[in-house]
Amino acid sequence: MITVSVATSRKEQLIDITRDVQNAVSKRGFANGICHVHTAHTTAAVTVNENADPDVVHDIILSLDSIVKELPGFRHGEGNSTAHVKSSLVGNSVTVPVDNGQLVLGTWQGIYFCEFDGPRSRKVWVTCTPSENG
Repeated sequence: MITVSVATSRKEQLIDITRDVQNAVSKRGFANGICHVHTAHTTAAVTVNENADPDVVHDIILSLDSIVKELPGFRHGEGNSTAHVKSSLVGNSVTVPVDNGQLVLGTWQGIYFCEFDGPRSRKVWVTCTPSENG
C-alpha cells in the first residue's frame, strides 16, 4: 500500500490526483490488475470524472451545494454535517483497472480527491491487486 498526501487549500475543492496514483502504481512496478484508491476521511471523497475542462469541477461542487443544504435540525456538534453528507454521496473509494503498468481511464477521465471540509492535510491510500494471469 502506498500513501499519497493531499493538501487542500479551500473549504470545498476537487484535486486531480491521477498523476500521484499513476506514480504509486509505477513505483510498485505493478503490471496488470486493479488499483484501489481509498480515503478514510469522513468529510472527503474520491471520484473519477472529467479532467479536461476545469468547469466540470466547478459544476460538481455547485451541484452538490444545491443538493446538500445546511439544515437547522442538524445535530452534529462540529458544524460540518454537509461535508459528511457530501462524502457519503460521492463515496470514499474508486477502483481502476491497470494494464501494462498504466491506469486504464477514458480519454477525459481523471481521479479526483474531493475536499468538503478544508483546508486540511489529507491522505489517500493506493493498493494494487494483480490479475490472475499477471
